[in-house]
Amino acid sequence: MKAYLVLENGAVFEGTSFGAAGEVTGEVVFATGMTGYLETLTDPSYHGQIVLQTFPLIGNCGVIPADFESGSIGAKGYIVKHPCHTPSNFRSEGSLDALLRERGVPGLCGIDTRALARLIRDRGVMNGKITLSPPTDADRGEAAAYAIRRAVAAVSRRAVTKTGAGPRRAALLDFGTKQGIADALEARGCEVWSFPHDTGAREILQIQPGGVMLGNGPGDPGDPANDGIVDTLRALRQSGVPIFGICLGHQLLARANGYKTQKLKFGHRGANQPVRETGAGRVYVTSQNHGYAVVADDSAFVNVNDGTCEGLDYGRSFSVQFHPEARGGPLDTAFLFDRFIERMDAYAAR
Repeated sequence: MKAYLVLENGAVFEGTSFGAAGEVTGEVVFATGMTGYLETLTDPSYHGQIVLQTFPLIGNCGVIPADFESGSIGAKGYIVKHPCHTPSNFRSEGSLDALLRERGVPGLCGIDTRALARLIRDRGVMNGKITLSPPTDADRGEAAAYAIRRAVAAVSRRAVTKTGAGPRRAALLDFGTKQGIADALEARGCEVWSFPHDTGAREILQIQPGGVMLGNGPGDPGDPANDGIVDTLRALRQSGVPIFGICLGHQLLARANGYKTQKLKFGHRGANQPVRETGAGRVYVTSQNHGYAVVADDSAFVNVNDGTCEGLDYGRSFSVQFHPEARGGPLDTAFLFDRFIERMDAYAAR
């Protein structure tokens, strides 16, 4: 079945439908990872977006639920050059096509993904619509009018949960957090209490956490819908408890500390972003998924490619833009979880 992508600027790409047969509108972004397509698909940070994979063959490892970062598909739509219909992996439990059909996510394949990625890179992120019939002016207008709103509320958990066991207690504020973050804390001896995004500081502090983890999530950190979260983070900061923020958590913690954020031209989404730690002078290869950045001239970590802020250190608390848990890799910066544990232990021993 033919399918099309029309961008808000009027550009049209013709291909073939796979996955769920349907139409969808979203913000079109590209991800450059050669591996980790399952982790990408199940990352809640892609809420409201149509994801383009730049690597041409996707799905060759099949579907492996144990590798999912959440229980749902984050992306609204999925674009690949060649979806693999005959996966080969001893852990596979199905095909990518079947997964998308089961979850109701429309896919588009067979288009010139290289040309689409270059268009986004040159002109910046644009909205688009996947449609099963030749696009009309109304389709283009629908794409142009699309906006992602109240994204965190759409993906955050609804109830408090407790997982793991150990001598330390960590509170995890869920903005659409990947499972790998909680797993990294549990692997380091933490009992993890996960809270909905709109939980107040008083309720979080009632469990007497040794540290507060701020996870990743979708949307614009400057969205007024996030102002309540920023107020909560200010209160948590004033309490003195160590805080570690990742991705959106980094951006919201920065806002709570007086920094501003800005939208990037096409963002950083992939597993090969070079980041320099300014104090140590070392460069790490990192996994990233974000379209916004903190505006700062005192960054603890800096993106080597474009100089944007990749991390801030506040003393007892700190945050990074990239993903040190990075299931799918790389794990160059996994030591940051150990750094967080050290600050938790120092806080407990004060």
